[in-house]
Amino acid sequence: MTVQTHTLSNGFRVVTEHMPGLESAAIGIWVGAGARHERVEQNGIAHFLEHMAFKGTKRRSALEIAEVIEDVGGYINAYTSREVTAYYARVLANDVPLALDVIADILLNPTFDENEIEVERGVILQEIGQALDTPDDVIFDWLQEEAYPNQPLGRTILGPSERVRHFSREDLSGFVEEHYGPGQMILSAAGAVDHDAIVREAEKLFGHMQPGAAQHEDAAAFQGGERREVKKLEQAHFTLAFESPGYRADDFFTGQIYANALGGGMSSRLFQEIREHRGLCYTIFSQAGAYSDTGLITVYAGTSAEQLGELAEVTIDEMRRINEDLRIAEIDRARAQMKAGMLMGLESPSNRAERLARMMSIWGRVPDLSETVARIDAVTLENVRDFGINLATNAPSAMALYGPVDNAPFLAALKERLAG
Repeated sequence: MTVQTHTLSNGFRVVTEHMPGLESAAIGIWVGAGARHERVEQNGIAHFLEHMAFKGTKRRSALEIAEVIEDVGGYINAYTSREVTAYYARVLANDVPLALDVIADILLNPTFDENEIEVERGVILQEIGQALDTPDDVIFDWLQEEAYPNQPLGRTILGPSERVRHFSREDLSGFVEEHYGPGQMILSAAGAVDHDAIVREAEKLFGHMQPGAAQHEDAAAFQGGERREVKKLEQAHFTLAFESPGYRADDFFTGQIYANALGGGMSSRLFQEIREHRGLCYTIFSQAGAYSDTGLITVYAGTSAEQLGELAEVTIDEMRRINEDLRIAEIDRARAQMKAGMLMGLESPSNRAERLARMMSIWGRVPDLSETVARIDAVTLENVRDFGINLATNAPSAMALYGPVDNAPFLAALKERLAG
């Protein structure tokens, strides 16, 4: 499998990887315009725009967009994150030009029909309502807000309903003009693809675009804080976050291995001690999330009101203990899980296209898999212990609680317990 890249004269980037033996391909456009690129009055508009992508263009109606892809047995979709919005399709090899034409059409020729805007506004308001009714969804938004208060990175992707209710056609068009330039776009394709043919199609479809001004992105600052929302629920939902490395940091993989050993699987410390030995919860895990310039080590658990205090304190105790008696076997297990998960995932052309786009956006190139594996293998026991100690003693933290949490311990007490 060979990765090939090309940049058009206007800054539009193309990256492809041919995967022998496949009859299908994944292809899409990743745009560096997510929730963190919104001004406060725009919060939610990147996601609204993603919804509107499939609601009609100057060439195709909303139904025709769906039909033209499904007529050839493919599918098309999109998503919005805090740093990117992606529009992608999966089709058979012969239909790659068609899929790219449709994606280009929805990006370059949207009509933003007023009636369709109102229909989709209702859909998004329902989506917001559903999220607010799902405790283990909304609590992560609250945790993000506490970690990065009054910053774009701390705001929700969906946006507040009061803003979504007032977005206009002009607001949508303005966001496109501001953030959807060729320099913010990466065309990524993997599977049964021909690089030269895709570059020719990209030149034809996107080569006319004029370069825009370089995007300014405010650096994120993890500040930390605490939020607790008391509500009559069956479970108390507990989340804790600590600042951790961003994608480009030298210790990025150290943080990933630490989070995996702490609570990344059934053999992890949190799962074994809190669920298996004490029976305090059904779900508990830790994970390492990352952005371009910052990241979070996050712990989540759901438990009863009566057991929340014990669960929180035992979580802190396990974070202290891992810094004292972490074993090389745990590092090796975490390492193996990371490498296997990555390599298994990349057997899918969709996942591989996603990786290509992500690597291009982070590094401006696609590191060989062997380079990534070598970085994972280079993490030592001492690296992870030092990382954990620094997390316990120096890293800012945030906490969010939801449900019957009246008597939950406060963040200050947990931090004191961790540092002590």
